[in-house]
Amino acid sequence: EVQLQASGGGLVQPGGSLRLSCVASGFRFSSFAMSWLRQAPGKGLESVSDIMNDDRTAYADSVKGRFTISRDNAKNTLYLQMNSLRPEDTAVYYCNAQKGRLNYWGQGTLVTVSS
Repeated sequence: EVQLQASGGGLVQPGGSLRLSCVASGFRFSSFAMSWLRQAPGKGLESVSDIMNDDRTAYADSVKGRFTISRDNAKNTLYLQMNSLRPEDTAVYYCNAQKGRLNYWGQGTLVTVSS
């Protein structure tokens, strides 16, 4: 059974940091491209960051310089280090795995940035 278990969300003040994790199981993690996406209240799904199976990365302009995506293939885990958080980063964050026609989703973790 394929599972993507995201964790690490919570309430943080503006300017603070959080690290999200996504533990994968049931598929060959190292061969998949992995992504973080988010959905803010009342808005659509937005791509945040991607990491390929060769460790190439990409970021949305809104998070460049503040967020860092990484992966540990030995632990089947995807990470998102989020620094200098802003109220507009408030959203449910989802991890996603893609390879060809295969596309897997995690359950999401809520990040709230507020004073």
